[in-house]
Amino acid sequence: MVEFNSVKEDTQAAAVLIAGAGPVGLALACDLARRGVRTRVVEQGESLFPGSRGKGLQPRSLEVLDDLGIGEAVMRESRPYPRMLPWEGGTQGEAFDLVERAAPRPGEPYSEIRLLPQWRTQELLYERLRSLGGEVEFGTRLTGLEQDGDGVRAELTARNGGTSAASAAFLVAADGGRSTVRKALGVGMNGESVDSRPALIADVRLAGLGSEYWHVWPQARGGPLALCPLDGTGLFQLAAQFTDESAPPESSPDYVRALVEKRSTLSAGDVQEVRWASLFRASAALADRFREGRVFLAGDAAHVHSPAGGQGLNTGLQDAYNLGWKLGQVLRHGASDALLDTYEEERLPLAADVLGLSTRVHRGQQKRGRETQQLDIGYRGSSLAHELRASPDGELRAGDRAPDALAVSAASSGEQSRQGERLRLFDEFRGPHWTLLSFGNARLPGSVPAGVRARRLTHTEEHAERAYGRGLFLVRPDGYVAVAADEWTASLTGLLPGLGLR
Repeated sequence: MVEFNSVKEDTQAAAVLIAGAGPVGLALACDLARRGVRTRVVEQGESLFPGSRGKGLQPRSLEVLDDLGIGEAVMRESRPYPRMLPWEGGTQGEAFDLVERAAPRPGEPYSEIRLLPQWRTQELLYERLRSLGGEVEFGTRLTGLEQDGDGVRAELTARNGGTSAASAAFLVAADGGRSTVRKALGVGMNGESVDSRPALIADVRLAGLGSEYWHVWPQARGGPLALCPLDGTGLFQLAAQFTDESAPPESSPDYVRALVEKRSTLSAGDVQEVRWASLFRASAALADRFREGRVFLAGDAAHVHSPAGGQGLNTGLQDAYNLGWKLGQVLRHGASDALLDTYEEERLPLAADVLGLSTRVHRGQQKRGRETQQLDIGYRGSSLAHELRASPDGELRAGDRAPDALAVSAASSGEQSRQGERLRLFDEFRGPHWTLLSFGNARLPGSVPAGVRARRLTHTEEHAERAYGRGLFLVRPDGYVAVAADEWTASLTGLLPGLGLR
């Protein structure tokens, strides 16, 4: 237990304290800010993370970022993954695709992974957070922690060594794989080495190499080298693996330059800048639990992935998206604390599955494809999934991701003026609210709970009719179906108070 008697008292208690301003912490802060939840974000670094590390945004993450308000900016600044161009010495091979190419499908407006450096994703989230009235306290480390039934108190240490106490109802650890919070809680992290060979990743500015391809030297002496163009930045992400396990590489600029000259057609002088570099060995690990009292683990603090398959950052974003609305319902709308238990219930087994997926991709046992896009992730087995239809006539079930579709608004109480209006479901879902959809003349309740947007609709697309069929669908703020029912009943009404819907 931390002794706080000598620590300066907190005069601006937040409802939620977030440790870490990476993509996960920033996404959660944005979600909470738009819900009116007072949030404090502390980051031990002096600025946002400067590297490109998590550069791939999967289709499901693109949907999340769209809902959080930065979808257009992400699509404008990102690009599809370039084709891989293999080299053998100075000889070019035949270009190939690393990922599946696909056009947008009905119900899925984002069809393939997009390339955007992690540092730029963070900048866009930070800009969004500031537009919502939030801020990040840089150069501030969480150095102590205690909690009781009423809240959490954390010791914060500033860059000048001064300490203060921060109070909050809840704390979320988004402080990375070496999480200070997780260690303070005594939560174990079990895993395995995915690859014992060391690897180097860096952001470099190059001369003499075109940016239309992802250049790879798979048979280079000492280990493979890859140079991926980061569109619009003038930079390349360098990734190098080392076959000699006993000789760890360096990450100095001079070493990076010499490595490029040794393994590619470029000279050391062609490396005009080494902006950031880091060493790592691929591993996979999972925290024993994602909740300890009033403290939650998210992102790398809860699960560490191999970079293969682009799952780590994306899984962390889903953590934030799952947790944000639940904290909002408890703090702002009186939902039961039991709602917060469903964060671990839903996310821990999925994180375990994704860890297995990223490990298989790294070892060449599975290709990147539909499974890595995270669109099929759902919560059918969750205690929040209530499938109440006697004979569902659509493919969708409670717990599934609610797909996009075009529909037409039918007349309903108080909305005669919207009859015949063409609607896009993702536009209806966008925002911090719940959505109640009625298809096939299923009747909406006479009184809709606050915080729920109700729409009575008719299908206009074959895929929408195939997916939804007839019935009522209560869609959670994170886009998953909480309730699927033939009609509104008293038992359905009885579910609502625990969710903060009245």
